[in-house]
Amino acid sequence: MQLGMIGLGRMGANMAERLRRGGHDVIGYDRDPKVSQVASLAELVTKLDPPRAVWLMVPSGNATEQTIEEVAGLLQGGDLVVDGGNSYFRDSMRRGAELAERALMFMDAGTSGGIWGLEIGYCLMVGGSDEAFARVEPALKTLAPEDGYAHVGPVGAGHFTKMVHNGIEYAMLEAYAEGFDILQASEFDLDLRQLAHLWNQGSVVRSWLLELAERAFAKDPQLSALRGYVDDSGEGRWTVQEAINEKVPAPTIALSLFRRFASRQDDSFAMKVIAALRNEFGGHAVKT
Repeated sequence: MQLGMIGLGRMGANMAERLRRGGHDVIGYDRDPKVSQVASLAELVTKLDPPRAVWLMVPSGNATEQTIEEVAGLLQGGDLVVDGGNSYFRDSMRRGAELAERALMFMDAGTSGGIWGLEIGYCLMVGGSDEAFARVEPALKTLAPEDGYAHVGPVGAGHFTKMVHNGIEYAMLEAYAEGFDILQASEFDLDLRQLAHLWNQGSVVRSWLLELAERAFAKDPQLSALRGYVDDSGEGRWTVQEAINEKVPAPTIALSLFRRFASRQDDSFAMKVIAALRNEFGGHAVKT
């Protein structure tokens, strides 16, 4: 099929390449003229045959909002917009309704796979109408590995399931991090790369994340080149907020999010308060 890919960063460029390898006609646009095939969104739209399909891989929030608004003004009734970024699902539901008023179809495609997706494929959680799904399914089959894509519900369902997926990811990463922290601090001179490899041979905690841990420890056994600063891209916060809205207990995911916040404090004031109070009530030693 023919597709316009908007956003040619690490994910978008690889997705466009995988689609081309699968025989699809992909025209890419990016704000960086060095990687863009066309000079503007307007030129992109003119090069697509109606009914058109454009796939966005741009940062969530204002960037997605502005890009969808601009491209929607260039499209015609019956054209399709797919948001493959990490947008908040309620924003996607709103955008879907707004585009429907302009006779445009909209799909939200939660996309997981990272930089490995080019070779391995992407896991795609897609929300939208049956008609829109059928239109874009040839591209989904190429982008995903076998059984790696699904029509999970109406508009919003794709980004909702990807949001929860990422919330689970936060908790899994935290569990591995705590385990390796204990191993590293122990009295034993342990080879963490060896253990990551070992645990992937039939143990109940085996996973792709452990494969990546093995790679990381092979490059830098003590991770000495890294600072322990961990950012968050929004999905963990949204997952916790939805858990609160739905009154669903999610303590592990919530704590993993707060641990990321803690990683950004080089000298936490909260820990200073605890140290001061322990010194005041018990005379416990403090470090100055």
